[in-house]
Amino acid sequence: MIAPLLRRPMVWVATFVLVSAAGLYWFQPWKLFTDREVVETLAAVPSPQSSGPLSAPTSGPPSGPAVIRQGDFVSHEHGTNGRARVVRNADGSHVLELVGLATSNGPDLRVWLSDQPVRADASGWRVFDDGRWVELGRLKGNKGDQTYAIPSGTNLDQLGSVTIWCKRFSVSFGAASLALTS
Repeated sequence: MIAPLLRRPMVWVATFVLVSAAGLYWFQPWKLFTDREVVETLAAVPSPQSSGPLSAPTSGPPSGPAVIRQGDFVSHEHGTNGRARVVRNADGSHVLELVGLATSNGPDLRVWLSDQPVRADASGWRVFDDGRWVELGRLKGNKGDQTYAIPSGTNLDQLGSVTIWCKRFSVSFGAASLALTS
């Protein structure tokens, strides 16, 4: 029954077209050549120093937003640069800010807080879904400044890293350790 069908050229053409369409949908190769830049307003906080706390300790609660954790991205599956910082707002809420992010575009990219440590080599590419993680949303763009609300009740002491996670292929494009700033 199937053997006679396989002798027809149109069956081969139709099979090729279906397989090609499925491959294009799955891998979305055009995203390697396209960028989506996001320019969102970041919290007005003192500029971070390359090493050490942001400023001298003050007494009492902060009157405005303050960076409480931050770290620089390392590349994993794709080259990734920029800084991630957790900002505590005056009302006690938290946001994750991606500052100067630059990575590759890709299919189904998400922003995750994770309990997994960041490793700079290939052994760190696939670890972030092994433990606890909180998805903050789809990556808004592969370039620029962007913010993500952190759900209230999220234990930031247990989630010490952020990753740009490709959910479709279960791989990190890049990640940053979120170290305490003071």
